Amino acid sequence: MQRQTNSPKLNRMKLDIISPQRNLYSGEVQLVQFPGAEGSFEILNNHAPMVALLKKGEIKLQEINSTKEQFVSVAGGVVEVIDNVITALAEE
Repeated sequence: MQRQTNSPKLNRMKLDIISPQRNLYSGEVQLVQFPGAEGSFEILNNHAPMVALLKKGEIKLQEINSTKEQFVSVAGGVVEVIDNVITALAEE
């Protein structure tokens, strides 16, 4: 039986935030917080598959090996999470 370790690679997620006009963000993150239509929610590593609506607000993200938070403003959209790949189709 193979033993699982706390390797940094296990905590990585791929995030793409795309608008019709341009790519707003693309990179590896350790957490993302979204302004959901039903309230704010956070995605961490190995989150269950989901699709959710976004409302106007800011997407908060934290890149791998960083304590600094970054923010991306959106006017709404939709987010999909599957196998540690997060894709947000956002309106600016």
